[in-house]
Formats: sequence, C-alpha cells, structure tokens
Amino acid sequence: MTENAPLIDVRGLTKYFATKRGLLHAVDGVSFTISEGKTLGLVGESGCGKSTTGRLLLRLIEPTSGQVLFHGTDIASLSSGEMRDMRKKMQMIFQDPFSSLNPRMTVSQIIEEPLRLHRMIEDRDERMNKVLEIMDLVGLSRRLRNTYPHELDGGRRQRIGVARALVLDPEFIVCDEPVSALDVSIRAQILNLMGEVQEQLGLTLLFITHDLSVVHHFSDEIAVMYLGKIIEKAPADELFAHPSHPYTEALLSAIPIPRLHDRPKRIILRGEITSPVNLPKACRFATRCPKVMSRCHEEEPELCEIGPNHQAACFLLD
Repeated sequence: MTENAPLIDVRGLTKYFATKRGLLHAVDGVSFTISEGKTLGLVGESGCGKSTTGRLLLRLIEPTSGQVLFHGTDIASLSSGEMRDMRKKMQMIFQDPFSSLNPRMTVSQIIEEPLRLHRMIEDRDERMNKVLEIMDLVGLSRRLRNTYPHELDGGRRQRIGVARALVLDPEFIVCDEPVSALDVSIRAQILNLMGEVQEQLGLTLLFITHDLSVVHHFSDEIAVMYLGKIIEKAPADELFAHPSHPYTEALLSAIPIPRLHDRPKRIILRGEITSPVNLPKACRFATRCPKVMSRCHEEEPELCEIGPNHQAACFLLD
C-alpha cells in the first residue's frame, strides 16, 4: 500500500434494529476512510450511533447493509475462521475499564488471554515475557501482574485495557470513549500514553468521544454524527476554525473556555430530538436547528464537499 493509503474504507454502512414501533436507524449510510497511522475522531451526542459504528467496523455486530474494507478486504465476506484471524489486526479499547475486565483474572492473565486464545505464542514463558513487555509499554509496573482489577484505580485499569488491545500487535484500534469514565487528571495520562503508543507502533485509530476539546488535540480528522448520519467531516484544525453545520457550531460553543472576557456566544439548542424510529424524509436536525428553513422539513441534505477535505450536509451551504 502507498503511504497514507486508506487502511479502513467504510462505504454506506447501515445498521437498523427492529422495534415494536418500527426500524430504529442506529447507523444510516455512513461512509469514511482512515489512512494508515492516522486518527479519525467520531463525535456527537449520546445515542447518535458512534459506538454502534465502532462495533460494526470490528464486526462485533453485523451490518444491515454497506461495506467495511480493511486493506481492501470486505470483512463481512469473511468466514468465521477468516474473521478470527482478522481480529488479531483489529482491536478495541472499551469505555468502562472496570466492567470490560474479568474480575476473576489477574492483570497478567487478562493481558495474556488474547495470546492464548489465538495461539500466537505456545510457550508459556514466552507469553509471559510478551505480557511483561506490553506492561512496560503502557506504564504498568510489573509488580502488579498478580493483582486483580478491583485492587487498582481507574487509570491503571484502563492501562490494562490498552495493554490487552496491543498485545496482539494490531494495526487498527477502535477507542470507544476510552477516557470518559476517568478523572480529569487521569485522562491526560491515558491520552498521552495512547499518543505515544500510536506514534511508536504506527497504529491507526478510530477515536469515539463526546468531548470535543479532547478530540481536537488527538485526531487528524473529525467526523460529527447526528442521529446515525455524519453531518460534517473535516481535518481537526479546519473543523474548529470553520465549523459549517449549525449542529457543529452548537457543539463547539459548548466547550468550556477558561476566559473571563471574549468568550464565544453559547448556542442553546431547543426543541425535541427527532425519534430515530421510522425517520421522516427530512433533515434530522430540523426540529432543533436555529437556522431551519421550510426546505429542511421536506428534504434530507446530502453530505457534500464545501472545501478541501471538508464535507457538510446542510442546505444553508448549497
């Protein structure tokens, strides 16, 4: 592959869930690419489909339609045996570092388990050496190898989650709000750790979060989701300098800025959030948009190029 070629190529990815009232549109026609060694930040409110998208990329749940290409291979076409091999290259760091760890296993057993399940290193001593190397890499003291998750603080638990994801030497990692459950002081440590590890190992990341101040400094590109759709996507600096969609503007205005004067005006969103079940053919943000037009209630805007590598879905930009 050429330098910065797409490692992940997502095309029209869709996931609907059947409910008593109809189809819930969790992810609806999402498309994007992530180049090798780069980070795409995926942001939006709770319930917008961020985590579902991350799970679809790893085929932890099956898509309703669409494709996820990894090195040009559609992972949906792989058999269970082929997908098992693929999982060595695609890993996930979960949001809650406590509930995602087995409380009956020690730190070393948790990190060792992927190696054992995938039979990557048969010799037990070699496996333990690999575990200790990864613990060193993520800043976990070797003396903690026989401790249990409940004996550790949140930061160390999340380091275990990072170590477990790295032990198979993956190429791509989905980070599903990996710092949202941590104290503010610990968040910076984990983010710095992930940045160092990414640079050292050349990892490609999908970084899912609702914290825009975090995603700005950690991502190369940012995609903003609203009710299952990507409504704006741009390089991180470009998105923060020139937000184009009214929803993106509202999100950015909510970031706390430690200044007494010259604070940007806060945009308050009013109105009801559109139900994701049986969505009408209209802009999904129309019921809350401060700049809504009559056309917004009659048509759904498409994601269009509005500048170099900058896309947005809004009739105001036509």
